[in-house]
Amino acid sequence: MIQSLRLQNFRSYVDESFEFDGSVNIIVGPNASGKTNLLEALLVLAQGRSYRADDVDLIRHGFGWARLDGLVDDATRTAKLVADSVVKKTYEIDGRGFQRLSLERTIPIVLFEPNHLDLLHGSPERRREYLDSLLSQLITGYGMTVRSYRRTLAQRNRLLKSGHATSEQLFPWDVRLSQLGAQIVRARKNLVDSLNTEVRPLYRDLASSRISVALAYHGAGDADQYESLMVHHLEAKHQDDIERGFTSFGPHRDDLLVYFDELPAGEVASRGETRTLVLALKILELQLLETRRDATPLLLLDDVFSELDGARRQALTNHLQPYQTFITTTDADVVAHHFVDNAKIILMNA
Repeated sequence: MIQSLRLQNFRSYVDESFEFDGSVNIIVGPNASGKTNLLEALLVLAQGRSYRADDVDLIRHGFGWARLDGLVDDATRTAKLVADSVVKKTYEIDGRGFQRLSLERTIPIVLFEPNHLDLLHGSPERRREYLDSLLSQLITGYGMTVRSYRRTLAQRNRLLKSGHATSEQLFPWDVRLSQLGAQIVRARKNLVDSLNTEVRPLYRDLASSRISVALAYHGAGDADQYESLMVHHLEAKHQDDIERGFTSFGPHRDDLLVYFDELPAGEVASRGETRTLVLALKILELQLLETRRDATPLLLLDDVFSELDGARRQALTNHLQPYQTFITTTDADVVAHHFVDNAKIILMNA
């Protein structure tokens, strides 16, 4: 539980402090009043990263540093950003310094923001990022694996675009890319299988509907044999990839497929059904993180409560009771009456 937070030179804040309730905190204010910046600060303090900006953009314009100080479960926690030629981040937890936050030193968080409502209808890249973001909170080193894969992919693509790539030059990149790709595909496939087991009954409960929901990971071949499959496929496609100038096979081309009654949800789901499915996935994220991490995650709802109708708001309210929750809104009346007895209202000025 985050009990308090002080922000210095962070985004729109010069020096501001907040105290939080252990249950629901409703952050109310007009647009551009700093509501989302406050959620972003919570995420940086808890996880060491922003969900929407590079580190350099977190420091208030015209200043060379930013600092976040929080009290978390009665332990002090600090994140410092100092801009030089690059931004250097450091952390302190109860006086002990760290250059980065390993998984066990992060606080699990579920973020629900407006872009997530386009999960079904957006690009496959958005769905891959959804899976990778959750897996980074579940598996030690997964985020590093994804970053290594992206760097290796970029290097292979540069070679392909050079115009003089040969099979002998490509082969070492094929092997490394396949090693990393296999780790990613196995983790994604296991996660999707786990979500698929739980999402059908939860969706029916939330929507009061008999629609049968199913999730499937779309990638070529058996996940257990993926490394050898990918190496062989990349070798076979050397000439095609050279002509195209990019790598045409791998987890960077895969997708999360969602079906409603065995039909592609992106084609048949209504706006309300889409919102219900995303809501179900967020609830499953909370439960999965709590189980796997043996810690209660925080829930950040950035301007999405008003996007849900009355029934879906009530369903969300019922499921978030065990979690410390931060909700941003421009209209307190839309949110507050769902939490009459146990919500703290934080008013923001324009």
